[in-house]
Amino acid sequence: MKASGLSPKALVTGGLGFIGSVLVRQAVARGYQVRVLDNGFRGKRERLPEEVWNRIELVEGDITDPEVARRAVQGMDYVFHLAAINGTRHFYEIPHEVLRVNLRGILNMLEAAQNERCKRFLFSSTSELYHLPDIIPTPENVKVVIPDVKNPRYSYAGSKAAGELLCMHQDPARAIPTVVIRYHNIYGPDMGYEHVIPELLVKMHKATNGFQQRSGVIEIQGDGEQTRAFCSVQDAVEATIFVMENGVDREIYHIGTQEEITVRTLITEIQKILGIELQLKQGPLPAGGTLRRCPDVSKLKALGYVSRISLQDGLREVVESFRSKEKEMPLR
Repeated sequence: MKASGLSPKALVTGGLGFIGSVLVRQAVARGYQVRVLDNGFRGKRERLPEEVWNRIELVEGDITDPEVARRAVQGMDYVFHLAAINGTRHFYEIPHEVLRVNLRGILNMLEAAQNERCKRFLFSSTSELYHLPDIIPTPENVKVVIPDVKNPRYSYAGSKAAGELLCMHQDPARAIPTVVIRYHNIYGPDMGYEHVIPELLVKMHKATNGFQQRSGVIEIQGDGEQTRAFCSVQDAVEATIFVMENGVDREIYHIGTQEEITVRTLITEIQKILGIELQLKQGPLPAGGTLRRCPDVSKLKALGYVSRISLQDGLREVVESFRSKEKEMPLR
């Protein structure tokens, strides 16, 4: 719990990443003394404005290095462990690195936090753990599934499942208060190009000659009836800090919304913002792709947090951000 009258010292691993940088900004605004650990693999210094840089400490290094982990955690009250290799493309292309970094990272960071006797440790996990859940909206107690260890897609889910086990089953003599969150389709400006929304924007950009034409054709994965429930990064980060401060030790909390929509509907919403109308061409669905994903967030609501940003408002912000960076779009 956040102590009254004190300014907690918080480490954010991956603090220059998409979610991590928003977390750093919000933590600073709330009065936290923030230290960031990042190696720059996906992190960008420009994600943090100068006024934030003036109020934080940066440790440049890799979570796979035990000495870096020790140095980063020293003197901290809270550890927000977000650093990991994420992104569907990475799961398929570099599964060995996904496993190496994510597994060694949680081992090092948790051990360093235990040695430092930190007051709270938060581990960010994933909805990828459920694969094809029997219950939708999906509660936190649904079984974790790794359907095929030979499929590289599950490198990420496997690493996160192992991380959760490490957090839940600490040595009683060294255990520290720990909470686990499972993010569900977090989106926002500057999220990178390895996720559903930016991948669609890139395809639309190419199909319309840089959004200059009002029509075109894009290929989608499968028939587009797959569903997701998207959560704004601002809401996700507010919920993350809320769980760190209020969550019950060794409990798991979904971070997301229950507004389930199909990919086709998502495309329609983006087209409305852009003022275009595209024909959709059905393409192959990657092996291991999830057909439905929507979290049950009643546990988070019972704790006292409710999301506030609608998908339409959040999408508009993302589209405007990507439009301002069209020259950076990878036209593949």
